[in-house]
Amino acid sequence: MTKKQKKNGGGTPATVALAAAGTPFTLHAYEHDPASPSYGEEAAEVLGVSPDRVFKTLVADVDGELTVAVVPVAGQLDLKALASAVGGKRAAMADPAAAERTTGYVRGGISPLGQRKRLRTVLDASASDHATVCVSAGRRGLEVELSPADLAALTSAVVAPIGRA
Repeated sequence: MTKKQKKNGGGTPATVALAAAGTPFTLHAYEHDPASPSYGEEAAEVLGVSPDRVFKTLVADVDGELTVAVVPVAGQLDLKALASAVGGKRAAMADPAAAERTTGYVRGGISPLGQRKRLRTVLDASASDHATVCVSAGRRGLEVELSPADLAALTSAVVAPIGRA
């Protein structure tokens, strides 16, 4: 991103990565309410999108290695399933400061795309049920909509059932 783009708010590392890859996507901006208890559920409601199509990006520690899990906001991450999907034994949610430092994004705006350090990524298999899904575009109040296949390809994601209702 150039200085001019930063000055004009012309993109996030996620949208820059999508544009550089030539991946089709739709950007959805909305006014984030700091009092909202759930960033993902807020996005689904404000954008009028079903919560099973809006995916949250969570960072977990799997056997000492930070790993990204992308799951629907309507459900929860199954840590055992995540560990299994990457051949690990144990998984726990990562320290929020470590997640922010490693990805380059703030909590509530962590995108699976354009991270400072590319982390292993697992996309919940339910994403394949939809033509498009929404994920954070790299800041609170900004979502990007793209095909699950493109999301998996750009993040080199393993696709596995890691979410639970």
